[in-house]
Amino acid sequence: MATHYLDISWQEFHRDAKALSRILAVRGPWRGIVAISRGGLVPATIVARALNIRVVETVSVVAYDQLSQGDEENLGEPKVTKLPDFAGDGEGFLIIDDLVDSGTTARVVRRLLPKARFACVYAKPAGRGLADDVLTEVSQDTWIVLPWERD
Repeated sequence: MATHYLDISWQEFHRDAKALSRILAVRGPWRGIVAISRGGLVPATIVARALNIRVVETVSVVAYDQLSQGDEENLGEPKVTKLPDFAGDGEGFLIIDDLVDSGTTARVVRRLLPKARFACVYAKPAGRGLADDVLTEVSQDTWIVLPWERD
């Protein structure tokens, strides 16, 4: 299967995150946001500002192990390295991420915050069912290049 690339500019990403905010606005009110670190930090900031949410918590799940031989990454057993303690069981909170791909990270965070609503800017089929709200769905073989991932 050939990989397709989708190169997203800062302007496009900002537009998309604001569009996701409009979807989420009608589903609130919200007590706060839990951003999945690191990809969810940028969209969480945009959503928080658009929805006037001041409580922004983070959760960090490391799902990739760095290989000692270089920069390649392998999917490993996910490990929670920072809990979103303030969010409790997630009631009244939004979980925000840039992308749900395989769903590995999303499954871990959903178990931590079972009452939260999970929203992503982009989703691939393998993880789409884990998100409550998604702005744009792409094929599984699409590699999304986000603006902060460029050298």
